Amino acid sequence: MENNNKTVVLRFNKEVIEQGNQESFKELMDDNFINHTAREGMNNGPAGMRYMFEEILRPAFSDIKVTIYDQIAEGDKVTTRKAITGIHTGPLMGIPPTGQKITIDVIDIVTVKNGRYFEHWGMNTLSALIAKLSE
Repeated sequence: MENNNKTVVLRFNKEVIEQGNQESFKELMDDNFINHTAREGMNNGPAGMRYMFEEILRPAFSDIKVTIYDQIAEGDKVTTRKAITGIHTGPLMGIPPTGQKITIDVIDIVTVKNGRYFEHWGMNTLSALIAKLSE
């Protein structure tokens, strides 16, 4: 089970975040998904996750890649340490494109149920990146 859960998380990172595959998003995201660390005021369900990738990250960054450094699975939870990289070629939350290569470091924990994302907790460096780009 734990290896299957790691595969689900790997697929989500590669197919959804990196490639923007909406069919994979539908397949891998449970309708009752909860993002426990959604930004204040953001939807904490599937729509909020889709918004983050399709309306914030994908328009701001070209050539998005996800590099997974570590994955640890125990029971129905998978913890992943990764980096999301790209080129800042579009506006990001009001910040004009800089053409700079960016890196967002992430550690997240995902509960996987029946092969789908059910819960998420995470920490990332997006806020620090936004502060740096707006200098």
